[in-house]
Amino acid sequence: MTSLTGDTDVFSSAPPSGAAPKASVMFVATRQDELPGVYGEEHRRAVLAVLDELAAEGWTLSLRRVFDPEAPNAPRALDTGFTHTHDIAGVFEAPDLESAISGTIRLEKAGWARAFRTEWLMGVKEFAPVMGKGALTDHGWSFLALWEWNDQWCEATSEERTEYDFECDIAFKGDLALGVNIAGRHRMDWSHSWHHLGAWEIDGPDTADAAIRGHERVADFKFTTSRHIVGRLAPLADLIAPRHA
Repeated sequence: MTSLTGDTDVFSSAPPSGAAPKASVMFVATRQDELPGVYGEEHRRAVLAVLDELAAEGWTLSLRRVFDPEAPNAPRALDTGFTHTHDIAGVFEAPDLESAISGTIRLEKAGWARAFRTEWLMGVKEFAPVMGKGALTDHGWSFLALWEWNDQWCEATSEERTEYDFECDIAFKGDLALGVNIAGRHRMDWSHSWHHLGAWEIDGPDTADAAIRGHERVADFKFTTSRHIVGRLAPLADLIAPRHA
């Protein structure tokens, strides 16, 4: 799959070595285990067992590990229920798209589908991760952005698109100065209306707000329609705990 946009001062193609790109697995999930007996501790243990298998098969289950290969690969996700209609969200990386699809099916069958109504979105990694200021400090929050190019972008000339990309680079450099770690960019439109996914590590919602204001100043959104998700990062094992004993 070719890139829709070229490299910039901030972003470079991934992987640079020419190896096959990793697949991205995004999920947005809402609890549905309102009644006792639907989802219990045995299902949680089965889901965690599948996650252990996926880690052994080369999946990256923690955003922190994208930036620090020595970090634990314990599954983490965003706790989003405080401000969104869904309860959790997250992004994993799988070795390839076939593994991504089969892995999500295994999770669903193990018991995930009993606990959650889930929107799964899959793509391929297009740009490499970029480290912000203080990159190796732990970031307790995450910001996810999905976007699609609008009609104005489709009608723009290649020169206008390139100029726009470098204008947006100004905002992305501001994000990095705020301490944001950007996990590259993921190409999603092979199976979704969204063209791209961006996943960030941040130190709190105020940073996300300041960053988005910077993107507004350079008119980032004139060519896109976006969906944004903010949440506190937490162990997935805690977030999928049964509601009923």
